[in-house]
Amino acid sequence: MPLAHRYALYLSPTGPWREHGSRWLGRCADTGAPLPPLPGQAAQSLEWTQAPRHYGLHATLKPPFRLRQGSRPQDIDAAARELARLGSPFSVELECEPLRGFLAWRIAASDTQGHARMQALAEAAVRGLDPLRAPPTPEETARRQPQSLTPAQQAMLERWGYPYVFDTYTFHITLTGKLEGDALEQAQAGIAAFADPLRGQAMPVPGVSVYVQAAPGADFVAARHYRFDGSHADAAGAGYLDGPAAP
Repeated sequence: MPLAHRYALYLSPTGPWREHGSRWLGRCADTGAPLPPLPGQAAQSLEWTQAPRHYGLHATLKPPFRLRQGSRPQDIDAAARELARLGSPFSVELECEPLRGFLAWRIAASDTQGHARMQALAEAAVRGLDPLRAPPTPEETARRQPQSLTPAQQAMLERWGYPYVFDTYTFHITLTGKLEGDALEQAQAGIAAFADPLRGQAMPVPGVSVYVQAAPGADFVAARHYRFDGSHADAAGAGYLDGPAAP
């Protein structure tokens, strides 16, 4: 198996949140296969969900990165296993809210414990995998539009290769691309319709997951799910964790 173009450490939603969210996006992150829409789902949602469908249903912990020269995919596997070994299960309460122009499931403001646990997990993920990250190219940095970021976000981009980590991190499970006006309202109503049965149900967080992007422009797929109890489960991209060392 060749080296993947990029690797990422994500939180893979669980239970009905995973099922409903994956159907809404129209693709299974574990297999890469398309999924049928939810009953009554608006045809326009194919356009609304184009951007997040590329990444698969997830919440970012360690953003996508290329492997540093001299590091191996097995090093990512080992780092993810260690992160899971040090963690323990928890749960979060979710609400659909706008964020930077798109819609996402975010941790409810009232769930202070969930916020704290997720923040600690994300910070550990960034620190734990950063030694394996190749520095971004000037083109990759430019795509982040640093001129539009706050000073704090610019500092995070410079140090960690991504503007939304540590103090600037906001947990979110992306459900649409950037929308405005009627499209935003219609998408929010559509999400509310299928997610209404989930209201009041906390989403379990049993572990973390490595996703991979096989080649530039390819869709991300899950590679391996690492549970806090020490077990793991492979998905479509698992072979990219056993690939060759970086040249």
